[in-house]
Amino acid sequence: MENEQLLLWFALLAYVAAGCLAIIAHIFHHKIEKTLLLLMVFGLTIHTLSLAMRWERLGHGPFNTMFEILSSNIWSLMLFFIIVFWRIPKIRPIASFVLPGFFIMMAWIIMVPANDSILPATYNTIWLYVHIGFGKIFMGSLMLAAALSFVILFRWAELWEAFLAVFPPSKNLEELAYRFILLGLVFDSLMLLAGAIWAQEAWGRYWSWDPLETWSFVSWLMLAIVVHLKITFKLPQAVAATLAIVTFIISFLTFFGVPFINQMPHKGVV
Repeated sequence: MENEQLLLWFALLAYVAAGCLAIIAHIFHHKIEKTLLLLMVFGLTIHTLSLAMRWERLGHGPFNTMFEILSSNIWSLMLFFIIVFWRIPKIRPIASFVLPGFFIMMAWIIMVPANDSILPATYNTIWLYVHIGFGKIFMGSLMLAAALSFVILFRWAELWEAFLAVFPPSKNLEELAYRFILLGLVFDSLMLLAGAIWAQEAWGRYWSWDPLETWSFVSWLMLAIVVHLKITFKLPQAVAATLAIVTFIISFLTFFGVPFINQMPHKGVV
């Protein structure tokens, strides 16, 4: 267990170093994209080893406790961001927004006990992996949409103009953020469908409006409303950006808050 923890702390240090480096490079206009990518991949590799060692020791994946869920989601969100950072060069400066955002989750995981857990019998199904996999893509998509929306809002408020000058025009960022929201809506829908199938298999019902299911539906409804408004009306950039950020916040609280403040069967299932 000590080796798992040590590897995790090294991974977190690599992520923190990458975040600090991204901010410094952005401020001083240095091109360090390859170095940043290598540092993120290095941290992700060590993190993967830590998760794999815990999985091997406990006999189940990181699906149960808050510590496991935080570690798992830091890993998956970082993987999602690395892929986007690699494939879309024009928005690489967004690293100076996204990576520091991870610091909150990193600080949180340090304060959470790394206790071992026993996986409930209802988790022994392929639908667990399908449900959680779709959910991770959904959250990664909203994370990027929110980060791009923050850039748009700061520009609209005429804040940090020199700092934001390296980004593409706000119109392009708005379109890309919308595409990430669409991706999020698709995978959120798939996550809910997979979760309903799992619920039927585990508890004999597809849906019961427990707190997590209710807030998951609220998140999906917010996404659907944002997409509908975007298609139907020409929303001002500031309004569209604000809606994207609000949707991300609701979804984040659904993932990391609701499962741990109620005692329904869904507790811990994220």
